[in-house]
Amino acid sequence: MTDSPVAGRVVSDGLGIAYLDWGGTGPPLLLLHPNGFCAGVYDPLARGLVGRCRVVGVDLRGHGGSDDVTDSGLLGNDAIAMDVLAVADHLGIHRFAILGVSFGGAVGIEAAVAAPERVAALVLCEAIAIEAGAREEQHFGAVGADHPLAIGARRRRDVWDDREAVLASYGSRPPMEALDPEALAGYVRWGFRDREDGGVELACRPETEALVFSSERCHGPVEAFEALHRVGSPSAVMAGMHTDLDPSWFVAQADALDVDLQLVEGGHFCLFEDTDRAVRLVDDNLRALGYLT
Repeated sequence: MTDSPVAGRVVSDGLGIAYLDWGGTGPPLLLLHPNGFCAGVYDPLARGLVGRCRVVGVDLRGHGGSDDVTDSGLLGNDAIAMDVLAVADHLGIHRFAILGVSFGGAVGIEAAVAAPERVAALVLCEAIAIEAGAREEQHFGAVGADHPLAIGARRRRDVWDDREAVLASYGSRPPMEALDPEALAGYVRWGFRDREDGGVELACRPETEALVFSSERCHGPVEAFEALHRVGSPSAVMAGMHTDLDPSWFVAQADALDVDLQLVEGGHFCLFEDTDRAVRLVDDNLRALGYLT
């Protein structure tokens, strides 16, 4: 185990991009988080992996300690993938594995396509990469219609009295109540920022989270799915047994990569629900993909 990660920032495409570096021994592993979250949600998982990997989590643009972004034109998965590569460059990491969950999985796909010589293994869990037909049927980013998650994001409570109030509220209602308490604590620690009035506010602006879900963003889930066919890195695809998303998305992803879909007990955030299990899953997959020995 290790102490708190070292925080850092790099400038990419004119934006400040933050990261958390847990250190560790072994080959590098970059962690990419879901929409609305931050690298800190990986804290217990990262600490469980430092005996196997050098672990770094990236705050995707508009999230965590990275600069705010509320321009949909700057939120494409392809552009955000360049930020991930910029963090790796800054840290002197040339070749690495990626673990991407949800939105982070879509960004990971784009990074693997943009830099195939650098991404040695790609582990996806409930990546938001969707065939065009499925997107239109479910209005997930369909032209002229906001996804219900975008509407919900804009209604999220932004300002709180303190982090203790956030923990008490989030920890008592789905889907956050299912998270390992340490994962939730990591998100609340690094995913909220202090205000001058003594309160705290979401580090990912509600509008940013909404734009990632909505129809306004360029280069989103459909493009990420199409990019799957160009991924050359050894890859794995996981999904929660009780996901609230369409399971056919993940079947299609596994088919596109010609791998077996791995079902994990839990919901959309299954990798954050049971840290010991998640450590085993990541370790097993990285070994099966030939990245760890």
